[in-house]
Amino acid sequence: MIRKFKEEDTVKVMTIWTKGNFQAHSFIDKDYWLLNFNKVKDEYLKKANTYVYVEDDTIKGFVSVLDDYYIGALFVRREYKRQGIGRKLLNYVKERYDRLELNVYEKNMDAILFYVSQGFVNQKIQIDGETNEKEYVMEWKKD
Repeated sequence: MIRKFKEEDTVKVMTIWTKGNFQAHSFIDKDYWLLNFNKVKDEYLKKANTYVYVEDDTIKGFVSVLDDYYIGALFVRREYKRQGIGRKLLNYVKERYDRLELNVYEKNMDAILFYVSQGFVNQKIQIDGETNEKEYVMEWKKD
C-alpha cells in the first residue's frame, strides 16, 4: 500500500534515505550525506509531498516530490529492491503530476537505467556544485 508520509514515519524514512545514499553513492564521501541529514529531515520532508510504500507494517520505500514536479528522493530498502516497489512509487506520483524532473548522478548507472525504463529522458548533463559530480537532469511528461 502507498500512503502519505506521516510525521511518525520520519525515523524510518530517514534511515532508508541515509542507507540508500551510502549504497547508491559510494563515490561520494559519507560525511556529505551526514552533513545534510538534519536539513533533509527538518526542512525538506516538511516541504515535500512524500509517499511511503508500506507492506506488513514495514516501510519498504518512499518517494518525495518537491514543488509539484521535482523528485528529490526515491529510495527502496536494499532487501526489498527488484520487487517492483520503486516502479509502484514512481507510477503513484506519475498519476498525480503531469511532469516530473529529477537529478541522478552519472555514476549511478542502475538508477539511470531504471529511470529510462520508466520513461524519463535525459535533458542535460551538469556538475553538482556541492559534490563536483556529473549528474543528469531527467524529465518525464504525461502524454
